Amino acid sequence: MTLPAIPSALEQLEEISLARALAAIAPNGVRTGCRTIRGGDEAHLLPAEAQSIPARQPAMRRASGAARWIAHGLLAEIGVGDVAIPRTPSGSPAWPDGIAGSLAHDDEMAVATVAPLGDLASLGVDVEPAVPLPDELLALIQTAADETGAAPPHLGGRILFSAKEAVYKAVYPLDREILGYEDIAVDLAAGSAVTKTGRRVRLVYCIVPRVVVLAFVVADAD
Repeated sequence: MTLPAIPSALEQLEEISLARALAAIAPNGVRTGCRTIRGGDEAHLLPAEAQSIPARQPAMRRASGAARWIAHGLLAEIGVGDVAIPRTPSGSPAWPDGIAGSLAHDDEMAVATVAPLGDLASLGVDVEPAVPLPDELLALIQTAADETGAAPPHLGGRILFSAKEAVYKAVYPLDREILGYEDIAVDLAAGSAVTKTGRRVRLVYCIVPRVVVLAFVVADAD
């Protein structure tokens, strides 16, 4: 078995910076964490998790292991230990009863968030590098209904993309409906989004040192 690599000083600094930024934006009761993806992180997958993830590519399995390692720790903090978070046939993670959560990763960083069900009905998270979104991708995801507000102009598209990814993760467990980017209208200034089904979602985000958007659905909001 390959053991996870030791993080470099730069990786540790980025993890600390992002962890602080996430803690600053998370609603009360929502726990967040992050981890630089490194060689050997696939070893953090529990047997049931490893079996549920069909991807054979080492990079994908490392990222999945890193995200679930974070989630295991967050769950332990709220008294939920020794529980697997397998991948469901839809691709979303299966959380323990009474828990809302979400996982995400880009090529270098993994993030996770969990909360007991109660005030919140669902969570979604996405992480992206803090660089401009390519114009061709922005043309695919942005609609006339979207508002980027006071977001930095060079990162508005990237934050918008991340927001729609996070919103989809938050609403799919509730509605079980496939949504395209055109089916989600985001207003970053208002910190909210609405889907074509009328589902309303709240949004918070940070942009240093990476773009991370946290989406959440308030219980009984609809």
